[in-house]
Amino acid sequence: MKVFRVKGTFQMGRVRAQSFETEVAADDEARAREILYSDIGSKHGTPRRRIAITSVEEVPPDRVESSVARAKAGLLQ
Repeated sequence: MKVFRVKGTFQMGRVRAQSFETEVAADDEARAREILYSDIGSKHGTPRRRIAITSVEEVPPDRVESSVARAKAGLLQ
């Protein structure tokens, strides 16, 4: 399993746009996007149409910062 760093913004309320950068463990880029939509939607009650992903990039195993993503990808040392 790979780790992807996903960046973008989502709308909180009517006016405020909140930026985010998170690492997600997934098999491919499309699945990483789906996991992110699900995560932000459940935590903040934000519909998918209000989440704007600006970039998705694969992170090398030695550069993964999130301990949760590292554990889900099986990269624990």
